[in-house]
Amino acid sequence: MGAFSLIIFCCNTNIIAQDSILKVEAIEGDGVYSLLRRNGLDPIEYYQSFIKMNKENLTEGDKLFVGSMYQIPDTIILKDKKIKIESIPRTEYPIFGPDFSVVDSLSNRLKNTVYYLISGHGGPDPGAVANYNGKMIAEDEYAYDVTLRLARELISHGAEVHIIIRDENDGIRQARTLELDTDEVAYPNKTIPLGQLKRLEQRVKIVNDLYLKNTGKYQRLIVTHVDSRSKGTNIDVFFYHHHKSKNGKRLAESIHKTFDKKYKEFQPNRKYTGTFMDRSSLYLIKNTLPAIAYIEIGNIKSKKDQRRILDPDNRQALAKWISEGILLDYETKSN
Repeated sequence: MGAFSLIIFCCNTNIIAQDSILKVEAIEGDGVYSLLRRNGLDPIEYYQSFIKMNKENLTEGDKLFVGSMYQIPDTIILKDKKIKIESIPRTEYPIFGPDFSVVDSLSNRLKNTVYYLISGHGGPDPGAVANYNGKMIAEDEYAYDVTLRLARELISHGAEVHIIIRDENDGIRQARTLELDTDEVAYPNKTIPLGQLKRLEQRVKIVNDLYLKNTGKYQRLIVTHVDSRSKGTNIDVFFYHHHKSKNGKRLAESIHKTFDKKYKEFQPNRKYTGTFMDRSSLYLIKNTLPAIAYIEIGNIKSKKDQRRILDPDNRQALAKWISEGILLDYETKSN
């Protein structure tokens, strides 16, 4: 990890020509991701720059105004030398992969918080599997990709994040079909056992040991899974918590509220049916010390849910919405 200088765009008189500032109009249905995509830019790579450049012209939740003009990063300017270099906090995390390893510091909204992220299955257990266009797809790969994206979002707001199931070779991937492998390990570099109970016990011990080391800090646990049901059953994202945990319930409810709000914004003609409920009998929920939200992001066998899970932009949106729910939870806490 290290600090880097961020190249940003400026309108310094007589240094950058007037027409170097590229502006595009937001059309009906545009969000930041679709606007950037429509103009040939990777929404993950340029999202943070776009927000910084246009923060005065965005609604709450970084929503665009239809008909307004927005600046977009000009990659040609980057290749030229007509730019101003400013020192912006950036840190490198190789686990996110070469294209996403550098994370900008957007805020300190989650300063002094600790989040533990567990993606379902991994190692010898791929979890739920399905066939997609003649190739096998597996739960652990997609849950892991969403988890990495979520970790990156939380880190950008100042959180300390521990990724419990790890694959140093994968990183964030932009493919629809994610290749299966079995080389995942448990934090920091432990072999994942074959037996299900042993795997769960290992994860519980890792999280609880870290929790005790961070006693006194604001700590939460997020577990991400992909469900497996009959092929025709599509499900919305839903959330579990422990019925005796007030903080866990609030965390799950905050993320649920965020998803409900996002669905109303982006899919106003479809009712969001995802729920948050008690599932205290689940081993991880029952035995881990931090307040927990356990998330199922879709049914891997459903063709409709596959569109949500396989599209990399949708995986990024899932991570972004979860992170916004986490921010809501933290910033509305009572203690």
